[in-house]
Amino acid sequence: MAFFKTIGDWLWGGPLLAAFLVVGLWYSFGSGFFQLFGLPTWWSTTVGSLFRRKGAKREGKGVTQFQALSTALAATIGTGSIAGVATAILYGGPGAVFWMWVSALLGMMTGCGEKILAVRHREKGPDGRWRGGPMGYMSKGLRLPGLAKLFAVFCIAETLAGGNLAQANSIATALSASVGADRTVVGVVLAVVTGIVLVGGIKRIGSLCELLVPAMALLFIGGGVAVIAVNWQAIPGAFQQIVAYAFSPRAAAGGYAMGTALRYGVARGVFTNEAGLGMSAIAHACADVDEPAEQGMWGIFEVFFATMVICTVTALTILTSGVYDPVQALALVESGAVPDGMLGAPLTAAGFATLFGKVGEWIVSVSLVMFAFTSLLGSGYYGRRGVEALTGGRWAQGLYLLAFPACIILGAVGDLTAVWLLVDAFNGFLALVNLPALLLLSPEALHLLRTWLADRKARTGGAPGDL
Repeated sequence: MAFFKTIGDWLWGGPLLAAFLVVGLWYSFGSGFFQLFGLPTWWSTTVGSLFRRKGAKREGKGVTQFQALSTALAATIGTGSIAGVATAILYGGPGAVFWMWVSALLGMMTGCGEKILAVRHREKGPDGRWRGGPMGYMSKGLRLPGLAKLFAVFCIAETLAGGNLAQANSIATALSASVGADRTVVGVVLAVVTGIVLVGGIKRIGSLCELLVPAMALLFIGGGVAVIAVNWQAIPGAFQQIVAYAFSPRAAAGGYAMGTALRYGVARGVFTNEAGLGMSAIAHACADVDEPAEQGMWGIFEVFFATMVICTVTALTILTSGVYDPVQALALVESGAVPDGMLGAPLTAAGFATLFGKVGEWIVSVSLVMFAFTSLLGSGYYGRRGVEALTGGRWAQGLYLLAFPACIILGAVGDLTAVWLLVDAFNGFLALVNLPALLLLSPEALHLLRTWLADRKARTGGAPGDL
């Protein structure tokens, strides 16, 4: 694991942090910071459409837009939203939350560009359903099939690590801590259930995620908001810590360095919303939609909800409940004596327990199981698409469907620290391939966005927030 630690530290120590921010800024400036000034437009196109009859489901081409969003959120709102945020705060300090927000704000437009390009360059598979993603816009948009295959390789590897090992590990850790469940048994049950659902393809995955994602989000957000509300007096202090630790040098910040906060904040932010990694675009490419830019609005909402809402609730629950002290935490990290109760999900569960007691631990455990289970489903589909783009052979897809459940069992009994090292490394490899492609294709993506907004303005007579 020393190799992956070295690679991860180098990638996230500077090169990738700059690349994510540059691509996000490029799309933000190119769109006139549409994620901010176009909020009425993308909000009405996404959340607003759920309350209009004309947003009803259509049949024939693929999954509904909400199912595509649910599948993408299922793969992003996993352990990163609970265990990942807790890990970022533990190792990067409260300032990591600030940089998580910054990466999400810029990532909203990066995610928008990915979804636009994924729909623009998608194609129909042998089953008649839409399929696409970075492999599509790299091979058809950039005309670089070799780059598309390289992305497919890294996609397969990441789904077996971050989308699999990390999810299974966090589920097993949470259930072991809360109810004393045997980690091996947890892994076997997860492997069997996940394998059955994955065989059904995107339609079955989308239908299941459409039911589970809203339920799990409401459960977790409701519990977290209750904890934060009870500790409302600590909210100003939490925000003060977040800002102070994000910018202060090591000596003034009580130990955590700004560089460490930046590294963990951006890395975990990317893991929670996947903006810039490209994989969630695979789900959005399956949507039953005609206009690429319309699906881009769902890409903006996806990043907003996954990081600005879910992760913020997790962070404030930890920082306001009194279960975390930055000075004591740093001492434990530097001594290498961090107890299991502060690693990942158990730290979030401790925050919930300050209000709900044992029930709070159950809320986090149930939320984590649902988050991570749906994340396994989404990642499994991404991996299958990666295998399909790489070889096209049914035998290879069959091998993947055997390897994926096997990795779930390994993840359940593995070491959490080692798993996160793999996550950082493979996420970095994906970004190294996808971010340059997004920059090169940005003129096309931004043109499609402007054209759609102009047409929309002409139809509606000038909606607020249109460019």
